[in-house]
Amino acid sequence: MKALILAAGLGTRLKPITNHIPKALVTIEGKTLLEHQILKLKSAGFNEIIVNVHHFADQIIDFLHSKNNFDIRIEISDERNCLLDTGGAVRKAAWFFDEGKPFLVHNVDILSNVDLMDLMKFHLSSDSLATLVVNQRKTSRQLLFDKQMQLKGWFNETTGQTKPQEINLQLYQKFAFSGIQILSPKVFQLMEKWNEVFSIIDFYLSNVDKEKISGYTNNEIKVLDVGKIQSLEEASIFLKNIIQ
Repeated sequence: MKALILAAGLGTRLKPITNHIPKALVTIEGKTLLEHQILKLKSAGFNEIIVNVHHFADQIIDFLHSKNNFDIRIEISDERNCLLDTGGAVRKAAWFFDEGKPFLVHNVDILSNVDLMDLMKFHLSSDSLATLVVNQRKTSRQLLFDKQMQLKGWFNETTGQTKPQEINLQLYQKFAFSGIQILSPKVFQLMEKWNEVFSIIDFYLSNVDKEKISGYTNNEIKVLDVGKIQSLEEASIFLKNIIQ
């Protein structure tokens, strides 16, 4: 199975640490975030991985070489010239996903106890364009799902902005997106008319009336965003108590 690890971000919320290293190489419990993700994916059966890079890209490439690519196939999607956002990153990596099979996309700074094999099985049985891992946790940006856990919109609790603009919030359940998702290769056809830089969430929202975009959740899912300084200590506890 194949996967994309999104590791190109600037890591601005992790400054000053990321003044000298990329977010992907921030260390938690003796391993970099990138290593944690690769080992999790590898243990779940993902043996071909592409990593997108931008901020301190050479450091990530050198790190992977030093680890002999963890004895699996690992390729690089080079975004040093232009950071493409999540949707653009997926489209740029299209050449890697050439088998016509669903693939995983995983943010490098997300730790979770999600069973990735179960997630893939769920996606394969759902006939969805994409399956997004979500849970109910505090966040300002919420995805809106109907009772069948089909994506219908987006809501920013801080600004009050909604997408689509006229959506009735009372009709839908609010969930936080985890940064973990399975995509059907059909996304590449639908992305052809998009600009080079775009958000994967905006792409999904533009397709909710035409495509099935599912939410995957259960009461056991634990997710931690390690994208900010105050979450680093919490991440060590999370790994000890949840992952290991």
